[in-house]
Amino acid sequence: MVFMAIANGSIGYMPPVEQLENPIDKYASQVISSDGKALGAYAHSKDNRIYVNYEDLSPDLVKALIATEDIRFAEHSGIDAQGLFRAIVKRGILMQKSGGGGSTITQQLAKQLFSPSADNMMERLFQKPIEWVIAVQLERYYTKEEIINMYLNKFDFLYNAVGIQSASRVYFGKTPKTLKIEEAATLVGMCKNPSYFNPVRHNKRTIGRRNTVLEQMEKAGYITKAECDSLKALPLVVHFTRMDHKDGLAPYFREYLRLTMTAKKPERKDYASWQSQKFSEDSLSWATNPLYGWCNKNKKADGEYYNLYTDGLKIYTSIDSRMQKYAEDAVREHMSKDLQPAFFREKKGRSYAPFSRDVSVGQVDTMLMRAMHQTDRYRAMKKSGMAEAARSLRSLSICVCLVGMVRSIRSCLPWIRFVIIRVSCVRRLCRWTLAPGRSRLM
Repeated sequence: MVFMAIANGSIGYMPPVEQLENPIDKYASQVISSDGKALGAYAHSKDNRIYVNYEDLSPDLVKALIATEDIRFAEHSGIDAQGLFRAIVKRGILMQKSGGGGSTITQQLAKQLFSPSADNMMERLFQKPIEWVIAVQLERYYTKEEIINMYLNKFDFLYNAVGIQSASRVYFGKTPKTLKIEEAATLVGMCKNPSYFNPVRHNKRTIGRRNTVLEQMEKAGYITKAECDSLKALPLVVHFTRMDHKDGLAPYFREYLRLTMTAKKPERKDYASWQSQKFSEDSLSWATNPLYGWCNKNKKADGEYYNLYTDGLKIYTSIDSRMQKYAEDAVREHMSKDLQPAFFREKKGRSYAPFSRDVSVGQVDTMLMRAMHQTDRYRAMKKSGMAEAARSLRSLSICVCLVGMVRSIRSCLPWIRFVIIRVSCVRRLCRWTLAPGRSRLM
């Protein structure tokens, strides 16, 4: 009766059929070069998920996941009665922390998709029966391969690496299909707790978890004991690369492409009085250029306009990634070997450096203050009631900028001493401000 009430939506939340048929609806859009390489992606920070097909997953990745999380995955229909009974006895009655969990891969997927974070153990216990019912529903709509694919596409591996495609790139600089066994075991091991088994911050701890996954693969018969022993002896080598929208080739081109595709229909009221020419150009582009405002001109099957950040578009361009890399390398070499040294020579010994002599001291101070106010650190200090302490960093900001740009190490010593003294004063001021019983400085 209880499960029927849950299935009917009388108890708890039961997602509608439409949502069960399309549970993951947010994917990053990719920019693809003419030679088939990914130049970059557009995504919101929590949905930097690039879709990958089941056929593009390493077989070792799938085996590691099944061996570790749900060895009877192929046999059940969402709920593993044997595993659930074992978890109740060992963890519920005998209170064994190492008794293992009773959740299947499908139940874990249901939790990721539809269960909000629980504030306490009692709330989590009430969520479990709902997840069981959702898991059974998911098994009706999807094949086993599709469930595994959704699970790996949904999981958040930290560092803006959402989904197995992003995770493979962030931690190992690879695609999911080219992962080695030990690398696949590392990523599957993270599924238990990505923060605790973080290979970047906790290498030794993550090696232990990886080895546990390898032992489970041996126990399931996916690898031999000799293979397991040799793989466990390997060090954990991570090629960590943070995911950022500025990463990748052609960042300026990708930004131009983003602005072009997301442009809205020009309205005269959105332009300043002196932007008549700009308004005319944008209006002409809207009327004649199919790419201009593409996302706001084309609708999906549900009648909504396309969203560049969540609809998983693949945008194919005429840029060749190899030629683009040659061009960026040439610019970088010219800047570092020719232009930057020439700039230093031109500004050397000039009191107004690195600015022009036409820029006054007051204007320099204003620019630096504006830049400081735009930093996250200043906003955080202002929010915590330490705006005055933050403003006292103005001289420090000016000194650091000048030190970094135009001073040699020897001539910087008086400036560095001043910076150290100023930092020390600010720290004492902050401690005084936050001390119990002290009123906030105004």
